[in-house]
Amino acid sequence: MEAAFIIVALMLLFAFLGLGVYVTTKVVKAAARGVDRTITQARRTVEDTTLKARSFGQVGVPGALATLRLDLRNSMRATQQALYEGVQADASLKESIGLFERLSAHGHELDDELKRLEAEPDRQRIAAVLPELRERTARITQASDSLRWAARDRARRFAEDDLSHLSAQIDVESGALRDWSRGPADDIPHATTTPTSTPPTWNTPQPAALSEPAPAPQYPWQKTRRPEATT
Repeated sequence: MEAAFIIVALMLLFAFLGLGVYVTTKVVKAAARGVDRTITQARRTVEDTTLKARSFGQVGVPGALATLRLDLRNSMRATQQALYEGVQADASLKESIGLFERLSAHGHELDDELKRLEAEPDRQRIAAVLPELRERTARITQASDSLRWAARDRARRFAEDDLSHLSAQIDVESGALRDWSRGPADDIPHATTTPTSTPPTWNTPQPAALSEPAPAPQYPWQKTRRPEATT
């Protein structure tokens, strides 16, 4: 009997140890992913700042390459944010996200190529391929912008339709409220009172004559009352 208890206790101990190791591993991995995201975001911010400085402060091939990379990254980032935020309210954007991910592969490929060319010492060779690089950048950014603005136009149209429907409902309700022929109690069934022979209970406590007034309810759109001036 004691051996069985020992075996059960050991099994429970190993189970708790295994659970602790699993939870610790998950926490460590989650923390590592958070650190990686922070480092990636910081590196991206530094790189964008450097590209802005190069695009404004340098002329010729270096400035052109920096401008192309900056335009490409800004367009892709804005479209990514618009689609991934919009899909939470409009599931039909999932197909658009699939197209954007395919476009992102071309965008990353072009961005990597432009980054490699920044370190290329042969400026004449880069100048010769700049027209083709500008064309590729324009095609990708135009496709990205088209997806982004289409998603925004769709969201705006839905908002306008909802507002129009709500306005129509409010107009109907306003007309009903202005129907002066209906009294405020026309729709309320009259309560029937029946006489009672039971005498009132005289020992019921009565409310105080000078009780404090109930506080007025506050509403979200109500302005805050200004405090009275004191002398």
